[in-house]
This record gives sequence, structure tokens and C-alpha cells, in this order.
Amino acid sequence: MSFIQHRSATSLREDGGEGTKTPAATSTQLDQHLNIARYGSFLLTDAIRPAFDLQVVPSAGWRKDVYRDAETQIDVPVIMAAESRENLFDLFLDLLDPLGDEVDVVLETSHNSNLGKHDDLYRESIDLPILKSLLYEYEDVLLNDGCAGIAILNPRIPMEVQFDEHKLLMMYGHDLNPFIEVLESHHLFASDTIRFVTEAEHIHSTTDEYTTRFESLKMQLGVEHGESAV
Repeated sequence: MSFIQHRSATSLREDGGEGTKTPAATSTQLDQHLNIARYGSFLLTDAIRPAFDLQVVPSAGWRKDVYRDAETQIDVPVIMAAESRENLFDLFLDLLDPLGDEVDVVLETSHNSNLGKHDDLYRESIDLPILKSLLYEYEDVLLNDGCAGIAILNPRIPMEVQFDEHKLLMMYGHDLNPFIEVLESHHLFASDTIRFVTEAEHIHSTTDEYTTRFESLKMQLGVEHGESAV
């Protein structure tokens, strides 16, 4: 079954990146493009596709960057990483180990938004082994739902790992070495030239089944609503 055939007409959402504009494509060309999941050795999840013009070709690797907190104006070091589908979920779970034995969880959802905004849903204080067990049960949603993301953090360190709706991994903290050790143990290495799917136009995808499964994950975690974010 193709990428298009098992999705409803309203389950695709196009997002921009850095002011790019995708050239027009016929319906047949777009359908063919959306059914391409592999670029060389890199396999995409079902959650995301690059735009038809392929301004960014998906690839594996990571790079360091800096995130500026809008409220505090403090710069926080960050690593952004992309990994092929067959290794992605195991890498995500291993990246949680540097956070410690007890963590907070933020679920991110844009299921009810066509504007790229998402809601944050919070759960404080959960044992990491219990959380990992629960995440294994919902691996299909976390990998393939382009309207769902999750962040795991320990505010006492502070450190954070985000597995966003683009299926990119972001690690925040003033000491990033523990994360680098995990990345390299998975044979994922730094690249100064890597570009990510968020840096050009791209397409998100979800299904009614994933939306229902995400609601189940919310109940299992016992999350509470926060504020909407972009």
C-alpha cells in the first residue's frame, strides 16, 4: 500500500523552511514523490517527506548549534541529529540515559492544527525505565505520526532530549558530551554540512489510526494541557 493510499485527504500538511517555495508539480508527480522513502542509505519514517524540489536530501548525521531561550535570552548548546528509520527509535531511547532515573515528559501535538502550531502536554516525574517501557508500546506512533512529538527532560541537571514531529532528535544542555558518546556508539557522526528537512519546505503526514493511538498515549502518561506553541 502506498504512502498516499493509506492516508485521508486531510492528513497531509505542508510546512515551509527559510522562505523557500516549492515549484508546481502534477498530482501524479507529487504522488510518486511522496512514495519515495529511501534516499541512498537513509530511510524515512512515514511521518515526513521533503518537498518535491528536494532542496534538502535526507541524510544521517548530527551537528552542534545554539538555541536562544526567548524568555531568558540565554544561549543553550544543542545538538541536532537525523538517523535512518531502522536505527532511529533505539537511538532515541539510548539518548535518554544521560537524563537520569527520573524525568519529566512533554507530548507535542499538532493534530488539530493546519497552521504548524502545536499543543504541549506535560507530565512531571516518571521513572525512566517505566517511561521507556511505555514508549516501546507506542513506537509506531512516535516514529510515523507527523503531528506528534515528545520531549524528555530533567530540569534538575538541566538536560533535554526532543524527538519532534519531523523525527529529528535534539539534545539540549551545557554539557553535551554524554549525548555525543551515545551518538558515536551508534556510529552516527558529526557533519558541518548536514542539512535537515526542517530547513526547506516539507510535508507532514498522519492517519486517523495514529491520532487515536496518540490519544491513548496521552491517557497512559496522564499528561496535562499546557500552552500552544509554534
